[in-house]
Amino acid sequence: MAERDNRRGNRRDRDEAPEFADRLVAINRVSKTVKGGKRFGFAALVVVGDQKGRVGFGKGKAKEVPEAIRKATEQAKRQMIRVQLREGRTLHHDIEGRHGAGKVVMRSAPEGTGIIAGGPMRAVFEMLGVKDVVSKSLGSQNPYNMIRATINGLTKEQSPRSVAQRRGKKVADILPKREEAPAAAEAEA
Repeated sequence: MAERDNRRGNRRDRDEAPEFADRLVAINRVSKTVKGGKRFGFAALVVVGDQKGRVGFGKGKAKEVPEAIRKATEQAKRQMIRVQLREGRTLHHDIEGRHGAGKVVMRSAPEGTGIIAGGPMRAVFEMLGVKDVVSKSLGSQNPYNMIRATINGLTKEQSPRSVAQRRGKKVADILPKREEAPAAAEAEA
């Protein structure tokens, strides 16, 4: 029986193909005052993603740094979200995300722009696989709140395909016509 369980475990490991990259965003030494003095521990904030449209974050606390990072990574893998990317490199539209006093603004960008974002937001975009984005964080500079606000905004993002499906239309009906703009400019000239 034990042999069969071992084979199942190995098969599950092989099926877990998507390899996740992780980024340590913040590590914080925390203390607890007890009768004999202070006990120190560590809190870690980690962002995990497959760089193909999935991202998650987690936090972990432990007496040692590696254990805190491991706990945070496990939690991040359990809380992953999927985000549809335009051309696999940027967002479909501009988004605002909020969490507490933290507010972030994320804008899609043309190819070659790169990731213009500060600390914790940059980690989220890199793990998500976004290559071109312009963003700004307003309000809280706490990394926990910034990451939560970024994730909140990313969950609000909708692809034209999902909007068209919800409305019962075609994608071409929803997207603006690109040929009409140059024709109108020629007519004025």
